Amino acid sequence: MDTQTYPVTRTDAEWRALLTPEQYAVMRGHGTERPGSCALLHEHRAGAFHCAGCDSALFEATLKFESGTGWPSFNDPVPGSVETTTDRSHGMVRTEVHCATCGSHLGHVFPDGPPPTGLRYCVNGVALKFEPAA
Repeated sequence: MDTQTYPVTRTDAEWRALLTPEQYAVMRGHGTERPGSCALLHEHRAGAFHCAGCDSALFEATLKFESGTGWPSFNDPVPGSVETTTDRSHGMVRTEVHCATCGSHLGHVFPDGPPPTGLRYCVNGVALKFEPAA
């Protein structure tokens, strides 16, 4: 993880106690879940997707779409909920998306999404928890 300070901070031991091993590998270790493996991939109810690490609202369900990539995809995040950094791993340059509240790795954003934004926030489902609308 980077050295930036976030509103929600935890020790490594606290993160390991809070998250499953897969969540920890993705969210704190910048990993990627296996495509098609997330139960939230086909979640279509009204509601919002929150960070599994700090419960901050990240994406509204109305902005989720089926990209065919095997990961939940969204047009746009809740304003101010995510930040981006340049990811130069794996021999390529991508834009990493992380939670603005706790810094957890969520996935990447690509410029190949549908209108109106043209963006595809490709998010690891294990980094999310779904809160259905009341």
